[in-house]
Amino acid sequence: MMRLKEKIGYGFGDMASSMFWKLFGAYLMFFYTDIFGLSAAAVGTMFLITRVWDSIFDPVIGVISDRTDSRWGKFRPYLLYLAIPFGLIGILTFYTPSSLGATGKLVYAYVTYSLMMMVYSGINVPYASLLGVMSADPKERGTLSTFRMMFAYVGSFIALLLFMPMANAFSGKDADISDKQYGWLMAVVVIAIICAILFFCCFAWTRERVKPIKDTRSSLKEDIRDLLHNRPWWILFGAGIASLVFNSIRDGAAVYYFKYYIVEEDCHVISFFGMSFLLSGLFLAVGQVANIVGVVLAAPVSNRIGKKRTFAAAMLLATVLSIIFFWFDKNDLVLIFVFQCLISICAGSIFPLLWSMYADCVDYSELHSGRRATGLLFSASSMSQKFGWAIGSAVTGWLLAWFGFQSNEVQSAETIQGIKMFLSWLPAAAALVSMLFIVGYPLGEQKMRDIIRKLDFKRAETHE
Repeated sequence: MMRLKEKIGYGFGDMASSMFWKLFGAYLMFFYTDIFGLSAAAVGTMFLITRVWDSIFDPVIGVISDRTDSRWGKFRPYLLYLAIPFGLIGILTFYTPSSLGATGKLVYAYVTYSLMMMVYSGINVPYASLLGVMSADPKERGTLSTFRMMFAYVGSFIALLLFMPMANAFSGKDADISDKQYGWLMAVVVIAIICAILFFCCFAWTRERVKPIKDTRSSLKEDIRDLLHNRPWWILFGAGIASLVFNSIRDGAAVYYFKYYIVEEDCHVISFFGMSFLLSGLFLAVGQVANIVGVVLAAPVSNRIGKKRTFAAAMLLATVLSIIFFWFDKNDLVLIFVFQCLISICAGSIFPLLWSMYADCVDYSELHSGRRATGLLFSASSMSQKFGWAIGSAVTGWLLAWFGFQSNEVQSAETIQGIKMFLSWLPAAAALVSMLFIVGYPLGEQKMRDIIRKLDFKRAETHE
């Protein structure tokens, strides 16, 4: 039985990753258009190009980490060596080089964001793969996945709740654009320091235990062939892309929704402990708390009705609730926040299931091939999330431009209708696609019990 400290340590890893992931998802588009000074269309194209490249880069990291051999294991060394580069490049991503012209700033954004996504893959792919080697017990993996997602959402909550108050505090009152650029940068510095500390704790408190049936190293060609023939993984790949499109569209458009449709500047200021909070930040932070509720509910519900049924039901409910969200008036703040909670509970419940199911796909592959390419399968799974994020962010930027969006101006009625769709019809369509994929997933609970029993028998035979 794994100690509580190790489970918390594993959770710290995704807490660190998620703090930056949520900053990118909720604020980076807004930062580039309203603070950095790029057009929405240019940002959308940049997100697509850089994230598609980053998605392709994920399997490279997976293959390298699978072939890593150190006294700390295959995956833990990456947490140690990349924690500081992760924070430093994150800071550079939110730095505005005011001396550069429009073209120079766009190039700077491409370079720094590409580097950030590469170092994100370099630390996050091994971290995700760690789940597959900390324990061979599917239930213990489910527990680890729950800890991972709970801490991920706690990190997201902290980042989303405090980021804008910190940015505003560092900027000062009545700040001009250069002051806002400084405020955003310093807020990211605080987040980056916290993330580096969390990664160091994750490295120190976790251990790798699961060994492959065969100690011989398989070829890359064999590993890729096994992946391409892994039907359950392909189904999760599609469901993962659609799920991240669902989340990235909602998160990326929330700040625009509150700035230009709700007009949060005209609403009463909400203050706690001397800090002023924007409605958009509270909306996103409340969503993270609701995500945690979804994570907590995922295990008992899936233990009762199965992972597949729980996932499908959550996405179907999210589809219906998102469609209803379209008809809320700007004054329906209570309903807007209530539905944010309900939709976020649905979204939060699927991700611990998704990562636990990815670990099951590793076992399925090992049973059929005799080879355990944990890093490759988890990196390819991370790739699906990056693809979903890339598609969702690019669509957000392109459609903002198509709807006629102009930063820091009063928007037309057509633009406002478009912004409303980002939190309703568009994520609803993505949630429905995710549900349709998961209906075909074949690894149910009884099937996985049989797979684990057969693997245990083979390992016992091999190591006798």
